[in-house]
Amino acid sequence: MADADLVTIRRALISVSDKTGLVELGQFLAGHGVEILSTGGSAKALAAAGVPVTEVADHTGFPEIMDGRVKTLHPTIHGGLLARRDLPEHVQAMEANGIAPIDLLVVNLYPFEATVAKGADFDEAIENIDIGGPAMIRAAAKNHGFVAVVVDSSDYAPLKQEMAENKGAVSLTLRKKLAAAAYARTGAYDAAISIWFAGQLGDSFPRSIAIGGELKQVLRYGENPHQQAAFYTGGAPRIGIATATQLQGKELSFNNLNDTDAAFELVSEFTEPAVAIIKHANPCGVAQGKDVAEAYARALRCDPVSAFGGIIAVNRTLDAATAEQISSIFSEVVIAPDADEGAKDVLAKKKNLRLLLTGGMPDPREAGMTLRSLAGGYLLQTRDNGYITASDLKVVTKRQPTEKEIADLLFAFTVCKHVKSNAIVYVKDRATVGIGAGQMSRVDSSRIAARKSQDAAEAAGESEPLTRGSVVASDAFFPFADGLLAAVEAGATAVIHPGGSMRDNEVIAAADEAGIAMVFTGMRHFRH
Repeated sequence: MADADLVTIRRALISVSDKTGLVELGQFLAGHGVEILSTGGSAKALAAAGVPVTEVADHTGFPEIMDGRVKTLHPTIHGGLLARRDLPEHVQAMEANGIAPIDLLVVNLYPFEATVAKGADFDEAIENIDIGGPAMIRAAAKNHGFVAVVVDSSDYAPLKQEMAENKGAVSLTLRKKLAAAAYARTGAYDAAISIWFAGQLGDSFPRSIAIGGELKQVLRYGENPHQQAAFYTGGAPRIGIATATQLQGKELSFNNLNDTDAAFELVSEFTEPAVAIIKHANPCGVAQGKDVAEAYARALRCDPVSAFGGIIAVNRTLDAATAEQISSIFSEVVIAPDADEGAKDVLAKKKNLRLLLTGGMPDPREAGMTLRSLAGGYLLQTRDNGYITASDLKVVTKRQPTEKEIADLLFAFTVCKHVKSNAIVYVKDRATVGIGAGQMSRVDSSRIAARKSQDAAEAAGESEPLTRGSVVASDAFFPFADGLLAAVEAGATAVIHPGGSMRDNEVIAAADEAGIAMVFTGMRHFRH
């Protein structure tokens, strides 16, 4: 390593809210003869541990004022961080103004995100917006040619390693890495503040948006092996894939994460014990039951072929009986709010199966935003948290649906919300019996769902398709009667869809002629 790349750390400024590893770092720096400047609680913690430390106020000759809002915003500090040591005029300015160079800045910011997450009111959140910290971080990162900046305690180790190997000096390579991490942190911090502030104002779509996230995992590859990918957490806290603890199994892939998120969001829609089996972000079986074991068996019955290698989500604590059923076929991931010891023991025998526990269920009615990238931009929208109750249904046919049909219709329409458009879902006794997803024509989705139902019946040794006597849901209106007639042919006795087509009267007439019940929701659930 060339000596020109090395900067010897002689003076450091430490000001951290998260004091993890602080004392150990201070002791290490002091052991290398580094003069330490510090503020407030950081200075007290260092001094209590016997680390020599100088208060910033003593260094600048200016006291902390305004309840600590102004302490590091001072020319002596920023001059020491920003001065270029290779420019004579900068060196002369330092000498003329009594500014000592600062070679290392260790700062982590006021915990704004954590403060908001715990439900703090407006004033408390505002007080946890750091000002001096980001200003110093940006200054030190800009001047990384001469200053090392550390914003995360996880970077203490590489800093100490380099100083130990280089007689107290740090390389340009590490300083650049630390500077990049510093700007990423201040960017994410400002993003969190701007998003929160817009929310306080009720402004869903501000003039500019900032997106911040924290790396959780670098993935083996993306959707395909030739693509690179990583998983970042960020945005409003939500129970699910981001909060899950992986108890066993291989590393999760890009597709695993995407499909598991879809499965858990779907199963969260139901208050009764429920199971969703997902393949390629589409459900291949969803059911409720008196318990999770029954729900799983009924969900699997819908499409046992597609369930192979799928993702399984449950909305109750996973028990041993259900785990035994799950272990009978190959599955990629099981996600649940919790699992009992019996279930863990059963699934532990499946070494490649990933078991994820989230600690709770997300609220399907919770407001929030979803983001999707386009070439050169983003699509931002509110989460589809819409739902329909029996009182929202408008019966448009001569025949009224029975109470049992209404329960199944509502279940089917809820599942339909999580199926790629064009979506058709057949349901009987609160279990899917046929699903048609992602087709360009709604009639094709109807026919595919019916055919898969016939295949499932054959696999179960039954003589007629599972759709006989079912109800059917469509995520959007039937533009023509043909899609409806395909559902009738499959054996559906009642239909639920948004309505609103120019040909609604033709579709209603076809339903009346077939003697089935039809209800309109007035709400559609496109999913692309």
